[in-house]
Amino acid sequence: MLLEVDGLKAGYGLVPVLRNVSLQAGPGEIIAVLGANGAGKSTLNRILSGLLRPWEGVVRFDGVDTTGADASQMVAAGLIHVPEGRRVFPNMNVRENLELGSYRRGRQDRARNLERVFGIFPRLKERVHQLAGTLSGGEQQMLAIGRGLMGNPKLLILDEPSLGLSPLLVEEMFGLISRIREEGPGVLLVEQNVVQSLTVASRGYLLENGRVAMEGAADFLLNDPELKKAYLGL
Repeated sequence: MLLEVDGLKAGYGLVPVLRNVSLQAGPGEIIAVLGANGAGKSTLNRILSGLLRPWEGVVRFDGVDTTGADASQMVAAGLIHVPEGRRVFPNMNVRENLELGSYRRGRQDRARNLERVFGIFPRLKERVHQLAGTLSGGEQQMLAIGRGLMGNPKLLILDEPSLGLSPLLVEEMFGLISRIREEGPGVLLVEQNVVQSLTVASRGYLLENGRVAMEGAADFLLNDPELKKAYLGL
C-alpha cells in the first residue's frame, strides 16, 4: 500500500476530532474520503500532509513511518496536498504558478511535467501568460491541481475540488480527475459530492463525527441504502 493510516486520533486543544480512523490507498488508485462539514476530513488532510501532529495512531507513506513528519518532508516524499479554496498566486501568470509547484520536488522534470499538465488541462495552455487572478473559478481549480502535479506526486490529495463550481464544471472536473489517474499518481479525493466522487473512485471511506462509518468498493457504497438515505435523500 502507498498510504496506510492506522488508529488515528487527533484534535485541537482538548477537543477530539478524529476518533480511531484507519484507511489505505494503493498506487494509482482514486480513493474517495467522503463526509459532511465537521466530519473530520480537513483534520485528516492536515495530518497526512504534515501540518498537524496526531494524538495517537500511525501514518505510513510509501513503506515509511511518517507519523509526525512535517509538510516539507511529506512533499519531498511525494505526498502533495491541493488545499480547498484553490489558493493560486493571483498576481503571477499561469506558467509561473505551475513552475512554483516544482520548487521543492520535480524541478528536474519541470519541462516534461508542464507538457503533461497542459495535456490534462489544455485550457491552461491557452492562458499560459494570463494572470491567475483573472481566471474563472474552474480554471483556478485546474491551475491549483496542475501546480500539484508539477511536483511528481506519488499521492495527490485533492481537498474539495468541486467546491463552488457550477454543475457543468463539476462534471468536467471529475472527468479531469479520472485523466490524472491515467497519468500515474494515486489520488485521495476528499469531497462532499458523494455520487460524483464514487463514480470516479475505486474505493471509498465515509467519515461521520470523526469515525469511519462506512467503507468499501465504490459500487458497493453507491448502492448502499443507508448512504442513499443519508446523503442522497433516496
